[in-house]
Amino acid sequence: MRSQTRNNFAAMIISLAGLLFLLPALPCPAQSPRVAATPPMGWNSWNHFAEKVDDAVIRAQAGAMVSSGMRDAGYVYVNIDDTWEGLRDAQGFIHSNNKFPDMKALADYVHSKGLKIGIYSSPGPKTCAGYEGSFGHESQDAETYAAWGIDYLKYDLCSLHDQMQTAGSPEAAHKVMVDAYVKMRDALRATHRPIVYSFCQYGFDAVWRWGASAGGNLWRTTGDIKDNYDRMAEIGFGQAGLAKFAGPGHWNDPDMLEVGNGGMSAEEYRTHMSLWAILAAPLLAGNDLTKMTPETLALLTNREVIAIDQDPAGKQGDRFSAEGPMEVWVRQLADASKAVGLFNRQDHPLEMQADFRALGFSGAVKVRDIWQDKDLGRMSGPYKVRVPGHSVVLLRVSQ
Repeated sequence: MRSQTRNNFAAMIISLAGLLFLLPALPCPAQSPRVAATPPMGWNSWNHFAEKVDDAVIRAQAGAMVSSGMRDAGYVYVNIDDTWEGLRDAQGFIHSNNKFPDMKALADYVHSKGLKIGIYSSPGPKTCAGYEGSFGHESQDAETYAAWGIDYLKYDLCSLHDQMQTAGSPEAAHKVMVDAYVKMRDALRATHRPIVYSFCQYGFDAVWRWGASAGGNLWRTTGDIKDNYDRMAEIGFGQAGLAKFAGPGHWNDPDMLEVGNGGMSAEEYRTHMSLWAILAAPLLAGNDLTKMTPETLALLTNREVIAIDQDPAGKQGDRFSAEGPMEVWVRQLADASKAVGLFNRQDHPLEMQADFRALGFSGAVKVRDIWQDKDLGRMSGPYKVRVPGHSVVLLRVSQ
């Protein structure tokens, strides 16, 4: 149901706008960088549980996030996606449905674990799954979220398409969309609670160009991810050229992680984690944290990979070169070192190389293979390595 709704909406946007249309950037200040100063890390319910999420699931995931060591590795947000919503009362305030009998108590429980809690809504009348959206109730919903103790809001475009479709022109439709996100931004700010504001509108109208001025701390740049290599690679490698739009407090979001859900190999999940780290992407796990294998946990909690993602300089990496299925991606880090990913998009091994001089280094450099947990020593010439199919060699290079 959710996928069909989104597919219909995507088709509407294409027919409505034709070519990508942009209005000038709004003269509104971006969200404070004290919120999401580095890309948010945590967990979201949708990829694994979808509509089967409830209070017990959230409590179990919060507990597992602590006991597994994920919290200590930096994962702090426990985010409830769609299907929590109940009805509005006579005054128009939203209530949770019977799957979530006491949202304030649940938030208190999550907070007691040293974690933060997130929630989901839509600027339209309904959510993707057909539950109550925030249209016309933005201030009330923001007040409710703050009273519950919510720390993160994912705001999913979905049913706003009715208002956009009747706006009369692509320009007017764009304005309807942006105004809806700005309206919730203002409502969240009025609560004086630091709530991370996540735009989920699939990259329509080049959101990276106006997302920060509309108040977003992060914005989806693509449609939904799926737990297979082709879709993950399409989304991840499709982020080329977007680096200049990201920084502390406002991040490009290529969607949640699929690591541990079973649809990809270990090498493919390693590519997933490496690319998302170079992209300074939010790291929102989407698996069942209570049933992780040691391999999955090791992938999600590799501290050196997380350190790249959370690098305090906040400079997103980008594609450095491409030769057929072989791509080199580079991210400048705060300590003047660089993260270098050698990605093989073909399904069998290929020999690749990192040319350190071409990457801006002079003389000998210190090289570390992160996934191998191995210092490779000092090198002067290019580093040649055989990269497995659908995999990556992730290096940290310093002078």
